[in-house]
Amino acid sequence: MKEIPFQYQVFENAAALSSEDASLLLQARALTAHAYAPYSHFNVGAIAVLDDGSRVEGTNQENASYPVGICAERVLLSAISSFHRNKAIKTIAISYYNENGKSNNPVSPCGICRQSLLEQTLRQQQPIRLILSGQEGAIYVIEDASSLLPLSFTANDMQ
Repeated sequence: MKEIPFQYQVFENAAALSSEDASLLLQARALTAHAYAPYSHFNVGAIAVLDDGSRVEGTNQENASYPVGICAERVLLSAISSFHRNKAIKTIAISYYNENGKSNNPVSPCGICRQSLLEQTLRQQQPIRLILSGQEGAIYVIEDASSLLPLSFTANDMQ
């Protein structure tokens, strides 16, 4: 049997992060207030630091034709691809606010977002670091977003 290794760091709270990571996470947490999620009431904020130091934000956007909407991660990736061409993403912080329950566990990207993060990683030819959290509590730091999608489907599979 083969095993697929997966490593991530766990931090007790934002105070345990570097000042740069803590700042990024606090911005992601605040961004959740700008999400448009009247159907799921699950507000997600994502913010990226690009290789030039600039920051780009994204929030989830729902639609009356629920579940037709777009996750914060893909809003973010689309904005970067559209307005910051040729800039690599260094780190993305993702947080959420659950209007119907607790927001104290790290949130992880959905399957579509994992595929999109993998594609971006391949495009920029360098890893994207993730900081995952709720509004409080534990924080996960993953050094390479592509590790969230082992045995992935890529352009190489279509050749």
